[in-house]
Amino acid sequence: MTETNLLRAGAARADITPGDLTALHPIGGTSFLGVHDPIHVRVLVLHDGTTEVALISAELIECGDMRPLRERVERELGLPADHVMITATHTHNAPRLGRVSPGALAHNGGPESDAYAQIVFDRIVEALRDARDSARPARFGIGSGHAAININREVYADGAWRLGHNPDGPTDQRVWVLRFETLEGEPIAVVANYAVHSTVALWTREVSADLAGAAMRHVERALGGDVVALFTPGALGDQNPRVSLEGDTAGGFGPHGRLPTEPEKSFAYDAVAAQGLVLGAEVARVARGIDGTSGDVRLHATEEVVPSPVKQGHQVMASMVQERVETVDLRLSLIRIGDVALAGVSGEVTTTLYRRLLERTPLANTVLVSIANDRIGYLPDDAAFDRPVHSVNGCPIIRGHAEPAIVDGLSRMIRSSSTSRPATTSAEPAA
Repeated sequence: MTETNLLRAGAARADITPGDLTALHPIGGTSFLGVHDPIHVRVLVLHDGTTEVALISAELIECGDMRPLRERVERELGLPADHVMITATHTHNAPRLGRVSPGALAHNGGPESDAYAQIVFDRIVEALRDARDSARPARFGIGSGHAAININREVYADGAWRLGHNPDGPTDQRVWVLRFETLEGEPIAVVANYAVHSTVALWTREVSADLAGAAMRHVERALGGDVVALFTPGALGDQNPRVSLEGDTAGGFGPHGRLPTEPEKSFAYDAVAAQGLVLGAEVARVARGIDGTSGDVRLHATEEVVPSPVKQGHQVMASMVQERVETVDLRLSLIRIGDVALAGVSGEVTTTLYRRLLERTPLANTVLVSIANDRIGYLPDDAAFDRPVHSVNGCPIIRGHAEPAIVDGLSRMIRSSSTSRPATTSAEPAA
């Protein structure tokens, strides 16, 4: 193996905590009242000697249409737009990024949000430069673990479907962990993937990275050095945290409801820290146990856009907007790292739909990334449309279109990638 064949990896993080909080809270279109903990964007740049890809994870509620940013990255850095995957950790105590795509169901922002987005775009481009400049020969491996901090949230009670705790509903408690390390074995970056809404401290109206942020901070402390830990949301469309301010207190919150009391806020942030510790400790444990890493790894990236017939939202929050158009663009993204597929979907995929993908994909290590390069709404499987559950009400695509587009489309993209860029290693999950 020559040096040019080695995988190279670089990572960086940047603070994106807004200095002006006016009108940046997308839930209800209000302003945040303060900052509880800073929020960041984390980036990972990989190169195999021929192909370069980038993964970006922002501690924000969602990333809307990311074409302007990805096109800027291509212009300024020469990194192809379809080789860039951008996602949000889905903390609801943070601003949104980008505009709402035509036909999508999402929380829109005003001019303040647009101005903030430009600041974040600048910091992402700078972080990508830093990651590229710091890239070193690297080895890669994958593992998986388990964390029981999520629960299905679609509940039938009192004659109606609502959000709550459904221990009998489908859930995926697997934690995917991707480790990138130097040739000496020192960690460069860790990518974690888990299915949970980061809504533990929702309604405090304070900026916070919430559960996912607490977990990644723990990983970075536990592994030490300059490691960067990126959180990517899995099939979280129907998954809530087990403990949250809204679900475990007297409630009555909301954009027009009461603010939590100080004891309630204290409870919320204790719950953030506790569940973040559970998830972060498991990510760190799995990352330490990954062996058989290799630098002989091929990269591949691609994107497909599937125009899909629009369904109007039903019983969604008043701050949600949806343009009346005939089709909405469903974006499918793929970053393949050896025999691992990061399969991106531009919405919040539900558990059962991810299971459908796992039944069809040619790669056992297929890691689904929700909210990738856009957030058009919830994306449930076709069978869910028999019930007026939250994920169906908030889905912008007519039944019979999203499931085959995602399952068949991503499976085909992964299969094609194995032909065009044959992988030379296979990473086995750690026990």
